Order: sequence, then C-alpha cells, then structure tokens
Amino acid sequence: MSESERRKHQFYGRRKGHALRRHHLQLIEDLLPRLRFSGELSPPPRWLEVGFGGGEHLAQQAQQHPDVSFVGAEPFVNGVAKLLALIEEKKLSNIRIHDGDARDLLEALPDRSFERIYLLYPDPWPKARHARRRLVNDETLTHFHRLLVLGGLFLFASDSADYVVWTRQHVTAHGGFAEEGNAAEPFDNWIETRYEAKARRGGRAAVYLRFRRLP
Repeated sequence: MSESERRKHQFYGRRKGHALRRHHLQLIEDLLPRLRFSGELSPPPRWLEVGFGGGEHLAQQAQQHPDVSFVGAEPFVNGVAKLLALIEEKKLSNIRIHDGDARDLLEALPDRSFERIYLLYPDPWPKARHARRRLVNDETLTHFHRLLVLGGLFLFASDSADYVVWTRQHVTAHGGFAEEGNAAEPFDNWIETRYEAKARRGGRAAVYLRFRRLP
C-alpha cells in the first residue's frame, strides 16, 4: 500500500470508550453478528446514516418507518452497543450495521442505492490543521452523489458554524446538489440527539442542511 493510500484510510478518533456493561457485551457478541451489514442490500426504500453515534436518531427513524431498510455506519464500539440495545428494546428488524470506518462502506456500496443519507453532528475538527479530517470532503461528496438516487437527499446537521460554512462551500463546489428548505428547521420526524442537547445547553444553535441530488 502506498503512503497516499495509507493516509486515505487513516482513522481519527476513538474506537472504544468506557468498559461496556455485561448486557452490552452480550449484544456485541450475540446480536451484532446477526445484524452486521453483509453487503447485500434489502429492497428499497433504503436510507443510510453515516456516524450514528448512540443510535437514537437511527432507531427512532427505523421505528417510524418500518417499510424503510436502514444501514448505519459507526466505528465507536460503545455507540454500536447503545444502538443494539435500542434495537432489542424496540424490536426493530429493519436496521443493518457497519461497525467500522464509513469510508470503506461508501466505497463498496453500489450506485443509486439510497433515497436518503444522513450525516448528523460529525466531529467538526475545529483546529485548522485538522480540517482535512472532516468527513465532508470532495471524495465523500462524490460517493454521496453516486449512492443517492436522482432526487435523493443528503441531510447534514451540525452546531459548528464553521463546519456548516465548510459543508456549503464543498457542496457548492461539487455541483451535484441543490440546497433547499429552511436550515433553522429540523428534519422530518426529528428527535433531539444527545449531541444536539449538549449543543443547546452550550448556547450553540443547530443547523439542518438539505441537499437534493441533481443529475
């Protein structure tokens, strides 16, 4: 592997936090293998959430839309365990999990696979020298455009004003999306995630960007 390829797939951030509770460990051992995304897509409609955190939003959407097949990507083991607990509690059968780097998943998925792609409260990497670590970049947007059906939605939420500007600039430069809707209004069937609650407590307003996939 070349140096450029190695850097391309370098992972930033944590993969595991505090020690998991016994039940969460059991879910990782027993339930995750049954729900791990195999690469085989269920019939549409299909929605993708990249970096689902603790899984609150993903589980809520799956419960409200039982006719939709969901794929969620999250490398953080503790977040995966929390989603598994929600799946068990709500008895959800329409979620599959990629418990690894989302970039590997994006590269492997076929064209026009999803009607929606969510990217909610990604790490803003606020220091200038770390900006290249942001998930919104030319390569990722190319994948999003490829993976969305014509007219599909890329939905981005953040409390980082700088990241919102960054995202709009990169989406505009890409040229394959059109922004629509009121960025101050949450998405349909929205529930407040723990990240959003933390932002509000800190006095930071959330922004909700909607980008429609163009030809």
